[in-house]
Amino acid sequence: MRALNGRLSDEEGRMFRSITKRLFGGGGDRVLNEYRDRVDQINALEPAISALTDQQLRAKTDEFRARLDHGESLEAILPEAFAAVREAAKRTIGQRHFDVQLIGGMVLHEGKIAEMKTGEGKTLTATLAIYLNALHGKGVHLVTPNDYLSKVGVQTMGPIYDFLGLSVAVIQNMGNDPAMASFLYDPQFGSNDARYQNLRPVRRVEAYGADITYGTNNEFGFDYLRDNMVWEENQLVQARGLHYAIVDEVDNILIDEARTPLIISGPAEKPSDLYRKFADLVKRLKVSSEDSVINEAPDGDYVVDEKDRVAFLTEAGTEKIERLLGIDELYHPEHAEMIPYLDNCLRAHALYNRDKEYVVQDGQIIIVDEFTGRLMYGRRFSEGLHQAIEAKENVEVRRENLTLATITFQNFFLMYEKLAGMTGTAMTESEEFYKIYNLDVVSIPTNLPVARADNNDLIYINEKAKFEAIAAEIKARHDKGQPVLIGTVAIETSERLSEFLKKSRIPHQVLNAKQHEREAGIIAQAGRAGAVTIATNMAGRGVDILLGGNPDGLARQMLREKGVDVTQVTHDDWEAALAEAKAITKAERQQVIDAGGLFVLGTERHEARRIDNQLRGRSGRQGDPGESRFMLSLDDDLVRRFGGERMRGVMNWAKLPDNEPIEHSLITRMIQQAQVRVEGYHFDTRKRVKEYDDVVNRQRDLTYQRRRDILTATESLRDQYLEMLDTAIEEQLDAYFAPDSEMDATMLYRQLLTIFPVPEEITDDTIDLCGDDRAALKTLLLDAGEKAYDRKAEELGPVMLLAEKRILLMSIDNQWQRHLTDLDILREGIGLVSIAQRDPLVEYKRQSFDMFDDMEARVRTQALNSIFRVQIQQAQATPQRRAMTTGRAAAPVLAAASPAQQATATAGNNGPERPQPVRAIKRPGPNDPCWCGSGQKYKKCHMKQDRISDARG
Repeated sequence: MRALNGRLSDEEGRMFRSITKRLFGGGGDRVLNEYRDRVDQINALEPAISALTDQQLRAKTDEFRARLDHGESLEAILPEAFAAVREAAKRTIGQRHFDVQLIGGMVLHEGKIAEMKTGEGKTLTATLAIYLNALHGKGVHLVTPNDYLSKVGVQTMGPIYDFLGLSVAVIQNMGNDPAMASFLYDPQFGSNDARYQNLRPVRRVEAYGADITYGTNNEFGFDYLRDNMVWEENQLVQARGLHYAIVDEVDNILIDEARTPLIISGPAEKPSDLYRKFADLVKRLKVSSEDSVINEAPDGDYVVDEKDRVAFLTEAGTEKIERLLGIDELYHPEHAEMIPYLDNCLRAHALYNRDKEYVVQDGQIIIVDEFTGRLMYGRRFSEGLHQAIEAKENVEVRRENLTLATITFQNFFLMYEKLAGMTGTAMTESEEFYKIYNLDVVSIPTNLPVARADNNDLIYINEKAKFEAIAAEIKARHDKGQPVLIGTVAIETSERLSEFLKKSRIPHQVLNAKQHEREAGIIAQAGRAGAVTIATNMAGRGVDILLGGNPDGLARQMLREKGVDVTQVTHDDWEAALAEAKAITKAERQQVIDAGGLFVLGTERHEARRIDNQLRGRSGRQGDPGESRFMLSLDDDLVRRFGGERMRGVMNWAKLPDNEPIEHSLITRMIQQAQVRVEGYHFDTRKRVKEYDDVVNRQRDLTYQRRRDILTATESLRDQYLEMLDTAIEEQLDAYFAPDSEMDATMLYRQLLTIFPVPEEITDDTIDLCGDDRAALKTLLLDAGEKAYDRKAEELGPVMLLAEKRILLMSIDNQWQRHLTDLDILREGIGLVSIAQRDPLVEYKRQSFDMFDDMEARVRTQALNSIFRVQIQQAQATPQRRAMTTGRAAAPVLAAASPAQQATATAGNNGPERPQPVRAIKRPGPNDPCWCGSGQKYKKCHMKQDRISDARG
């Protein structure tokens, strides 16, 4: 009854769904039947659509848009629109959507995740939902994991959109050459570079102005952050907002990358020498053995907990560090600043391994993505860990970064009005997709039955025996002409396995996911007879492996070998090369099929089941034969962490030789259960990251919305400034009229001068005359403030609106960036409140909102200080703005700074004035003789004029 009357817990909900599925059948079948009914409607339209001329088919787009304008829904148009896209695909790229692809298109249109196996044509499937949703004219984004897939997606699917009269563009990373970062698909545009055929360079804003825009998750996110840092409305690139997005490889982008926020940063202070000092010290420490960890006094200087990825000092280790440093008590408050450096250096030494978590390249530490194996250029570990690794590897310890703008992928993609995704492996993470993104996962059946044989895991007693067995297996498959794809989880493993194969004289390719374009080309040919390819599990993801090889890629390779430039080849020469390549691949395809199809061999189980499933899914596309197997050892991380020692005991008891493995379905299930536990841990981690970022996200939304309102304002911001002035005066009056206040009229007068230029007729004596009449005093001061503001507006004339906008934007930016830094510091230490039995998240929310109130007060103070001091000067030389790690918009035309900076705003400049040093001018005390020599007290003589002069700058 409780389950019926109250809300089910997560565990109860899962159990309830499982029972109802057994009793009444899976809901997925019912849903698929509904989709199939609509597929029948689309298929029924095919004869009529096929009979249309090219011009008539193109005119369908205008017809659909007119119907939408008259109130018809996208759902009503869907069957005709899908039929039109399928016909356009047939006429342009020679491909016809399968019925299951039509189902996938409907799932994407509904804002769900379509799980489609590798080789089922997700790229072509997406064109259906993209075209339908682009008819609104609000912009559709197709999000991919890397630049190569974005670019190729536009080049391959662009003809369909162009044929139907829609514009399609692609955005690329702007790091190397901003001029080659945004392109519009143009079938008439030729390029000297084969990689950029039919891609015409355009400005970023033009790419976003297209009906459809392809790009990576990073670029869409960074452009959003950049848009909230510009100072001119015409510098916005995502001006239309975030309407509808389809995320390709959605599990990679929304799950794997969710723990790493996007950050735009600038250089901060010089790194401390303590990094190198502690990097040397921790190398002298001894790790505790696994057996001794459970003892009260482990036998080493530090303990490594691989399950939770932490390392900490033992008592013996603490004493050794104290001796090496020559101090009495390491954890005494006077040494508190050293502890973060020690902790980071210990983590870097014990938990982060070269060629696994990172590589050293050109004197820099480059992070290796744990899920994809790709090198993450430009990314840095946070909170000082990256500097600790740099010190460990004895490369230059680079400056820590100051966060200027940041957002998580979770909160960025939740801003889209409608979101959808597609991947080959999503069902294992369906709970997370629903809880975090409110996305349902629909598993789409394959076009043809899967014929791949998935074997049980083989487990060897040690790594040496495993590698020898792997090499023998590969050689046997290679000798009979069967292609082999070997998946590894680390660059180090790939290189070690490559050495084994070299000794066996087996020709092979090694992909460490360093170059997306090269890896895609090699992966595309991994299905040729006898091919052996070693790849990190995700290398070349998004590229199909065709048995016998890819004829298009082979034709290009053959032309290059003949010295023919692909961009200059004639139509006849290309057709001849392609025909030759097709003949070769057709013959090899049959040879490969006879040999058993593509054999996928995993050298290690990944922590996430779907990564293993992605590797397996490379084989057996479109009904092809195939086979897969994982070969493990008791030394593998996952096996060792979850029951490896128990298995070792069994193998030793059975006296099995090293080269004889254990194979049983029970063992395979046990490993999968270990993966489920690790997946649950990572889910909790990502969920916690989002909970903390949600706090910042609410503040970010308020800040960015206020910023956008200012940026797009066309009328004076006078009311906003006067409202800030009212609040600032009210705060001073609160302090002045407080019952226990020690503030007198002179002190209040001084405080008011820091807010606005108080006119000569108001003095401390005038304030005294108001007595306890707070309302009268406030009216007097507000009236004076309004007159001062209006005088400034008259002085600046038509430049006043620009000054108002620039000063407010600069104030918000300065204080927001400082606020982000403060939040980082708060986040690092907030966990300590749990010692006092308080929830760190609750405490973080409370303190962060108090800090946000303080930030708004600082914005108000800086803006008021600056607006009354802004002046127009002649244009001067433009200094360069501080470099940002991901690029920034152009510098402002008019700027004003706080009194502490003493920088005068400039009209007509392309950048802000360089801040000048403050020169202190010593003024007499109020009761001291005036400096003019009159003999009067300073407060009765020149004090008022001097303060007004100082306030006006």
